[in-house]
Amino acid sequence: MAVSTTPVGAAAVQTGPTARQALLDTYQRESATTLKVLRAFPPEHAELRPHPTSNSAQQLAWTFAIENSLVEAALRNELRMPPAFPPMPASWQECVSAYESGVQRVATLLQSVRDEEMHEPVPFMTGPRQLAEVPKLALCTLMLNDSIHHRGQLSVYLRMTGSKVPSIYGPSRDEPWT
Repeated sequence: MAVSTTPVGAAAVQTGPTARQALLDTYQRESATTLKVLRAFPPEHAELRPHPTSNSAQQLAWTFAIENSLVEAALRNELRMPPAFPPMPASWQECVSAYESGVQRVATLLQSVRDEEMHEPVPFMTGPRQLAEVPKLALCTLMLNDSIHHRGQLSVYLRMTGSKVPSIYGPSRDEPWT
């Protein structure tokens, strides 16, 4: 996005979306892709973990829902550290449904908050046993990036089940663009 400014000494004029709007646009696009991956995953393999120290596929699905809940709490000025996470649901589908509902709530909140609110501080982890105040925009961006990271992890699990991997950022072997 280009930002043009007026000559030196004059007030800057922004063109293009605000940081909040850009985050919302990216969040909606990335969440739709994450839902594609979640829906492609076979529920009967929810306990798959490629290594004893790896999270199961279902734990990864629940991570997406938990990250949405952190964003929601931050946008509502209700985030407390350490957060109290609800227990993971018993089924794959419940985890996917929780994520999908969270996506709708987060998108609605991002549409309703004022741009300047995204710069307000919220408490969050900034290192081992360290808490600090971070801007809401930074926390939301971190949660989205972490979700994207775990989606990549889940796409590898998907391949391990012999299932088709959907297109994520470009064509996949199973979903070519040609």
